[in-house]
This record gives sequence, structure tokens and C-alpha cells, in this order.
Amino acid sequence: MQTRVLTGITTTGTPHLGNYVGAIRPAVQASRRDDVDAFYFMADYHALIKSGDADRIERSRLEIAATWLAAGLDPQRVTFYRQSDIAEIPELTWFLTCIAAKGMLNRAHAYKAAVDRNTETGEDADAGINAGLYMYPVLMAADILAFDAHKVPVGRDQIQHIEMARDLGQRFNHIHGREFFVLPEALIEEQVATLPGLDGRKMSKSYDNTIPLFAGGKKQLRETIMRIVTDSRLPGEPKDADNSALFTIFRAFAGEKEATAFRQSLLDGMGWGDAKQALYERVEQDVAPMRERYEALIADPSDIERILQEGAIKARAIATPKIAALRDALGLRSASSSLKKPAPTKTAAKSSKAPRFASFRDADGSFRFRLFSADGDELLLSVPFSDPKAAGALQKRIKTAGTDGVALQIDALRVVLELDGEPVASSADYRDEPTCDDALAQLRQAIDQLAAGE
Repeated sequence: MQTRVLTGITTTGTPHLGNYVGAIRPAVQASRRDDVDAFYFMADYHALIKSGDADRIERSRLEIAATWLAAGLDPQRVTFYRQSDIAEIPELTWFLTCIAAKGMLNRAHAYKAAVDRNTETGEDADAGINAGLYMYPVLMAADILAFDAHKVPVGRDQIQHIEMARDLGQRFNHIHGREFFVLPEALIEEQVATLPGLDGRKMSKSYDNTIPLFAGGKKQLRETIMRIVTDSRLPGEPKDADNSALFTIFRAFAGEKEATAFRQSLLDGMGWGDAKQALYERVEQDVAPMRERYEALIADPSDIERILQEGAIKARAIATPKIAALRDALGLRSASSSLKKPAPTKTAAKSSKAPRFASFRDADGSFRFRLFSADGDELLLSVPFSDPKAAGALQKRIKTAGTDGVALQIDALRVVLELDGEPVASSADYRDEPTCDDALAQLRQAIDQLAAGE
């Protein structure tokens, strides 16, 4: 059985050596496994959140597609497409938006970080924050859920987004009483290679210290490598190879034998100029064949367009019937349909509408859970637990206790649940006291429903 693995590629900027070593090369290698059904998409809708430069986005889409293809991505083996070519993605985004709890989106890391920056500088909390940034997790969830991805490779900073995608998929499944969505899992990339840039810091466009992969050809590659900052040790003096950016980059391209020889040359006193030349020659050995393919692709954008359109057809063959099923579940059916949906029996309605807990693992590795009402509204978020069994035991205790066995307090404009005098879960902040009072009543009803179900 194949595992469907989905990877998004943001279409901003020009790919550099760090992108190739840390993301492109390992992803292409993984796509060749027989047990993997690989989906790669260019996240050009996401790019609109960060950039309003139409020419830059257009150029970046072309360059990034050409880079992945030149690096060996096989469009016959994988599904390779642009996000903006899949009409079902924005439609699914709206479906999920209509069940997404605002409190969940308020807790999204990127939005919270932007709010915190504004607060620290005395600005209005939402100054300069667009709704695209706020809704980013929902769009990402649509990217994943539309194709029933099993695994999504992410760094630890993106785990929260996968948990949100799971929550939204689970909520939709619960509300409509069917497993419409596969619930994705984060595939944590612990061993992602990170290359140093020209100044020794992590190679990043935000630091302006990158080494281009293809841009400017081999001349630009050599000139940039020659600008890597080194210490003042002279030729003949032993170099600190293990703390040298040159050696780190060299090792990312060379085999073990080559890397060992280069390291020994540095220890033996190789001059920095010679070391940079050796690094350039080793990198160019790998990059030159890819650059030739890249330049041929860039010279014929119609070929890239053909590949992406074929990829979109493959992707939509999956997304289109899924959206059709969702539209039917939501009541967005053709008025001319002669098929009448039988009304659900009271028993079925009751069994599919019950409060529920949803457990998840937080970005820091701790375990938490949320309590949702029968209508899918988020009522509580627990405190973090280091042991998942402790989180499960607390859920069981709440289920069996009912409102007589727990303490519910209103603190400012949120509801807090206490056990044994300690707060163990709380709601999001509500906008006013009447709304908070309503939420408290809804929470009491949910906890009593859970107890009755026990």
C-alpha cells in the first residue's frame, strides 16, 4: 500500500543552494520510493500573503517549477501542479472556513507572532495584518484534505498547522456523520540539512547571504562562493575545518572520502582562496548538469506549462469528486436532482450529534485536548500534559463527573474548568459578558451530555 505524501513549495524568491540541499534534493529522492504516492504543488495562493509583486510571483513560479524538474522530479511518477490551477482548493477553503473556530485561528503561531510584534511596538494589535495571514491555516488544511494526504513533511514550526488540518477534517467528518477526509499526520523532518550562508549564518533570503543554485550561471556561482567569509588564517596555517562554512557546504555535496580529504587539506594549511576554488569545483560538478536542464526548461516555458497542466488534471481527478461529495453533504445540490435524501431518523441524529474530545500533540511535544460541542464549536482547550495518559485520564474524569463534579468559573471573558482547585482547561476569550455567559451554559450542557452518554 502506498502512503500519500504531500509537499507544498512557496513560490517566492529564487532557489539557492540551501533550498536544494535542505528541501529539493531529499524530496526528489523520497519521490522515487515505490511505497510513496508523492504530491508536490507550488503554493502560489500562499505566496500572495507575502508578496504583492505580480512580476516576481510569475517569475518565481517559473523558476521554481524549472528547478524541481531540473533536479530530477519526474512528473510521470509524481503529481506536480500549481495550487491556483485547482479550482476545488478555494472552494474547500470556504467549506472549512465555515466550521473553523475563530479561537483556533487566534492561536495560530504566525498570527500570534504578528500580533505580539505590534503589541511590543505600541501599535494596534492587528495593524498591517491581512486576513490572508489569519486564514493561512485553513487554506493549508484545504491543500492537504483535498487529496487525502496521509503524511505532510514539515519542520517543527509547522506541526500546529497539521494539527489544525486534522481538527478541521475531524470536525467536518463528525458534523456530517461520514469519514469524508483522511486525517493527515505530520512527518517531522528532524534531519533537514542546513547550509551556512556567506556570513556563516543559516543560508536565507531574509539574511541576504545566499548562494544561487542556477541564477547567473557558473560565473555567478563562483563569484558568490569566493565571497564566503573566512577567518584571517594565512596559507600554511591549520584551519578550523569543523567550524568552517566552506567545509560544511563541501560535505553536503561530496562523498565521505572526498569530504575527509578536503578536511585534511584544511588542517594541513590549504589557503582559503584554494579552498573556495575547490568548493566551487565540487558544487559545480553536481550543479552543472542540472543547470543545463534548467536553462532548457526556462527557455521553453510552454513545456513547463504543459507539465503543470497535466499535473493539474491528475490532481483534479481526485479533488473534483471529493468536492462533489462535500457539496452534496452540505446541501449544495442541483435543484433538478430527482433524488430525495431521506430525512435522518431521530436516533441517527442523536448519535451523530454529541460533544466530543479531540486530542493532539503540541509543537513543544506536550499533549493537549479540545472539547467540542455537539454543533462542532470549540468549548475548551486543556492545559499541556507531558504524559498522554494523564490527558486521557482527565478527559475520562470530565466525562463521568458531569457538571456536579467539576468547577466552572468565568475569568475575565473566558470560561475556566477546574478540578481539585486547579484550572485544567479554558475557553477562548469571548467578546462580551453575554457571549461568555452563553458559552458557559453551552459548556454545562455539553459536559452533562457527556456524563449522560457514559
